Amino acid sequence: MNSRLPEWLTKRIPSPETVQLVEVMMRDRRLHTVCESARCPNLGECWSRRTATFMILGDICTRNCGFCAIKVGKPLPTDPDEPRRVAVAAKEMGLKHVVVTSVTRDDLEDEGSGHFAETILALREALPEAIVEVLTPDFKGKRWCVRRVVEAHPDIFNHNIETVERLTSTVRPQARYDRTLDVLQAVKNMDPSIHTKSGIMLGLGETHDEVVQTLRDLRQVGVSAVTIGQYLRPTTERHLPVVEYVHPDRFKAYEQLGEELGFLFVASSPFVRSSYNAQKFSEKLMLGRVEPSLTA
Repeated sequence: MNSRLPEWLTKRIPSPETVQLVEVMMRDRRLHTVCESARCPNLGECWSRRTATFMILGDICTRNCGFCAIKVGKPLPTDPDEPRRVAVAAKEMGLKHVVVTSVTRDDLEDEGSGHFAETILALREALPEAIVEVLTPDFKGKRWCVRRVVEAHPDIFNHNIETVERLTSTVRPQARYDRTLDVLQAVKNMDPSIHTKSGIMLGLGETHDEVVQTLRDLRQVGVSAVTIGQYLRPTTERHLPVVEYVHPDRFKAYEQLGEELGFLFVASSPFVRSSYNAQKFSEKLMLGRVEPSLTA
């Protein structure tokens, strides 16, 4: 296919001064953001609004997914002070909706679940009125790890399915489609009050019918919100090629379909990512608890 980006995949360059505000804060606190590590196309836009998604447990992942720009290798030991620093930074930024994600830590017995729980609790203490959203790995499907995070009671538990079942072994070879669904189902079984969320990338070779089936599968396990965005190749050396740049009209059609299937919230457009414009979910589900002007 033509490697040139279509006109709908262009972004305005934000003011470097506004981006620097968040960048300096993260460096001062020795924190990572998935915005940087995953080379998110929305980094400038989000950081200019002083928002970011905190990435805990370091910046080196134990899995080698074909779509992801995060470094792969042997991670460093966990930092027991990191949850506190995340909470301090979130408070300094005046956040009302905080998103916390992580690299996958298959090297840890608890898969990093304890660190997630500690970060949630630290945020609750520092920002008791804030919405706390976690975007977790699959913890290898270990129920006790999922429960550890659930019992810390995030408002939103996000775990991305990423792609359709047929492409899972290529796109995320160390994960499983059914295991992702199982984790999302387990969260709802453990605590029905927690909103579950998942995300899908388009442009990897999936068919329309496969996307529809994936949306149906997510609804079947009680997922409340879904994000649908365009896959963009981080590098040409080691990442999967883009098979198709999906037109915005098709994203709109999937948004309408998701609403018809019963999702409480659907965000579907080329630049949508898991935590992009997360405040919209707060507006939809938690109006009255939070002013949706600042999010992470």
